[in-house]
Amino acid sequence: MSNARPGTAGATRACPHCKATILETAAVCPSCRHHLRFDDSAAVNKRQAERLVPLKVEGTVRHPHGADAYEYTAVVVIRDQRGQELDRHVVGVGALRAGEQRTFSLAVEMFPHTGATAPRGKRRLS
Repeated sequence: MSNARPGTAGATRACPHCKATILETAAVCPSCRHHLRFDDSAAVNKRQAERLVPLKVEGTVRHPHGADAYEYTAVVVIRDQRGQELDRHVVGVGALRAGEQRTFSLAVEMFPHTGATAPRGKRRLS
């Protein structure tokens, strides 16, 4: 979880479904895609219109021909402007056998901070 105080930009909470660390302002968990609250359609449309995807990368790895199985580890590292590591997560591990391939996708989504959390009186899902 982040050190940001609740209601401030970057404040986090745990998804009640998958326990992933998510932004406090999220209406839908980006990991398990379960709805955490129901916002009105105007708020949802506004947030989607303001969404930026400044980084999107996709790549495919194939098993080298003529070799036994290869193991892989997919790691995501986040660094600040000085190059200091802020976070590191192993997001997947596995093996490739002859003729197999895997495609890896990474996207960074950004939204302006509204200062809003789940509105009082709105139904939350858990």
